[in-house]
Amino acid sequence: MSAREANDNLEKIPNWKSDFPIESDNATHVGRREFAKFLALFSGALALTNGVIVVRSLLFPTKPLVGEHFVCNETEVPIGKMFQFEIKGSKVIPYILIHLAENEWRAFEQKCTHLTCAVRYREDLQKIECPCHHGFFSADTGEVLQGPPPRRLPQLEVVAKEGKIYVKQREQVNG
Repeated sequence: MSAREANDNLEKIPNWKSDFPIESDNATHVGRREFAKFLALFSGALALTNGVIVVRSLLFPTKPLVGEHFVCNETEVPIGKMFQFEIKGSKVIPYILIHLAENEWRAFEQKCTHLTCAVRYREDLQKIECPCHHGFFSADTGEVLQGPPPRRLPQLEVVAKEGKIYVKQREQVNG
């Protein structure tokens, strides 16, 4: 090959090939059929995983909270403050206890109903905040006030007896 032919060949090669040189021996070719097989196997694996999750939730449903559970002494949580606690059962569920006013307590599940981020009580706003996506819940009822959460926080009933705070499952109100 003459110098002129070599120079002509260099001019025909696009710039990106000189920037990203690929040795044809090391390059692998992925055809449409191989790519379609990969997509089919990947989609099948995703569908199987979702099926396992649904079957597991149907066979092993979450058990409701039974009885009263001791949380803390009343003196441990001043008015306007929050206390975090967990209830262990078939799984560990984190909750927050809020002392709103004298003899006014609220207990909510600590997981945001949007993407299960940990919520916290903001004393300065008197609201429960999800810091992940700036969602807010009512500290009184757990209802959504702002943001992406689709539903209210699950709430427990708080029982104060002899200076001690207990929580139990709320009775469902029909209607």
